[in-house]
Amino acid sequence: MDFRSKEEIADYVMLSAQLASLIEISAGPKPGSVSRMADLPLKRAGLYEHFLAGAVAIGPAVREAALRGVEAGRGEIRASEIGLGKCIKQALRSVKRWHHAGDTHSGPVLLFIPLAAAAGKTFAETGGMAIDDLRENVKLITRATTPQDAVEVYEIMALVCSPEEIGRVRGERAPDIYNRDASKRLLEKGISLYDAMKAADWDDLSREWVNGMEISFDTGYPTLMEIFEETHDINVAVVHTFLTILSGFKSGDTCIARWVGLKETEDVRKAVEIGARKVKWISDKARMILQLGGLRTEEGREELRRLDEALRQGGGELYPATAADLTASSLFIAVLHGLRF
Repeated sequence: MDFRSKEEIADYVMLSAQLASLIEISAGPKPGSVSRMADLPLKRAGLYEHFLAGAVAIGPAVREAALRGVEAGRGEIRASEIGLGKCIKQALRSVKRWHHAGDTHSGPVLLFIPLAAAAGKTFAETGGMAIDDLRENVKLITRATTPQDAVEVYEIMALVCSPEEIGRVRGERAPDIYNRDASKRLLEKGISLYDAMKAADWDDLSREWVNGMEISFDTGYPTLMEIFEETHDINVAVVHTFLTILSGFKSGDTCIARWVGLKETEDVRKAVEIGARKVKWISDKARMILQLGGLRTEEGREELRRLDEALRQGGGELYPATAADLTASSLFIAVLHGLRF
């Protein structure tokens, strides 16, 4: 890839993110999830069109993160000065402006922004997009986040998510942090965005953020590329990647576990533990569908249909949002690395 300016790099990263998000949203059937064939149940935000709007709306913030990554790669700023929190806030504000369905993109944005900054830095340093270089830059950039990054993210999450979705940070419950003193307390205690994510270790998405996008790089991306090379069908590749990620959760998708467990307790960590025991069957079912051949066999397609029907009967509480988010980040990595279809 021959880029002549940092603007060209940033445009490439932005378009890669938007395409990855659009393809993930459109692929189906993904059991219990949104696709071009299905909306989410009414208890959860999201018609297919809302997710399309959000996928486009994140573009400018992703571009800004990539630009800042280029500057870090050129030595013009430090990694801690990239401003991941500001870019995350910008992206979610943009999504909020472009549709009225609530939170459709907090998960993808939390993954895409550090990936975009890391991509900009990688292009600036090497002129290419080696996966190992991208991964190392993701780790460096997330670990370099600051308390100000945490302030930005907590403030925007207070607007787009329920307080329970963040959990505790150094002993403080999220609802206590969501107030006028939030900025002061986070700054005084020196709680970086990395610290906040690490504290929410009950959540698969937070663990992905802290662990250098481990599932995206080690499971999602290689699965996507392998299935696409076998089938030359991007829809099959995305659905099978989704099922592979979903089947790999030891305690089920923590997004589902949280919603189920919160019926019995207000403590998020306990809620996930309770919910995990009740939803592990979903991961087991996804594994069975893959063993039957998934979309490539009649048996696999029939079992996939049954799982989708069962999850949709949950009124939106059985939406595997984390698996969808990690599928999107895996696609983003693939498109950045040159996947075309």
